[in-house]
Amino acid sequence: MPQIKLVALDLDGTLFNDQKQITPRTRAAIEAALQQGVAVVPATGRAVCGVPEQITAIPGVRYALTSNGAAVVDLQTGQKLVDLPFDAALALRVYDVIEPFGGALSIFIGGKSYTTQQNAAENMALVPPNLRRYFRDTRIEVADMRQTLHEHAHEIEKFSILYPDEAVRTAAWQAVAAACPAVEITSSLERNMELNAPGVSKGPGLMALANALGLDRREVMAVGDSGNDRTMIELAGLGVAMGNATDEVKQAADAVTADNEHDGVAQAIERYVLGVL
Repeated sequence: MPQIKLVALDLDGTLFNDQKQITPRTRAAIEAALQQGVAVVPATGRAVCGVPEQITAIPGVRYALTSNGAAVVDLQTGQKLVDLPFDAALALRVYDVIEPFGGALSIFIGGKSYTTQQNAAENMALVPPNLRRYFRDTRIEVADMRQTLHEHAHEIEKFSILYPDEAVRTAAWQAVAAACPAVEITSSLERNMELNAPGVSKGPGLMALANALGLDRREVMAVGDSGNDRTMIELAGLGVAMGNATDEVKQAADAVTADNEHDGVAQAIERYVLGVL
């Protein structure tokens, strides 16, 4: 097997345990990989504004794959190595389709996350308790979302919605698939739907970063647990599913590690990057 030189790590349910912490063992494994010259990259559905300092403050972590691959950012310079927003007209069409279904809607625009003031007030209860602080700290509240979309028409990276129940999510999912069939539809949480521009997902974003760094896909390892991680696990030379991953992700993976409560990321790095058996 070629030496792994780039490790992409999903955050929620993967790098973070259920308390949204990086354990000491996992941090030590990341630091050891970085010291060997391996690039360790958070690969998340979050906008860049929501990538926690727990990972970005680790010395040597330079890049972040964000908004499900719509943007890959050099954290030192702010430069975007990958920038794949929606076509403006398609983004507005998507908004018109999903708006009647309600839910806790966030739209990621130019590396920031926006919601309406009314939405934030009415729908915080839909957000899992362990994510509410993240939502409060990262959402910019606006009075009129349609106006905001028009003002940032060519910067729209992702739509993310949490629904009150599975039936509403299913109906919204089917409506988007029917009206905008090319749009990428994924999920990272229970009752969640995430929408990206056609062809945009974590997998192509990760491969674009590998190409920018002069790496072959065989030198890339990706670790994740949910539907929006599937393409990067499929495209990486070594795709690793967490023990708590969905069946879909486990089936796509080359290997399965322990779950996020038992240092699954640390175990994967130790075994496949550091050579610790």
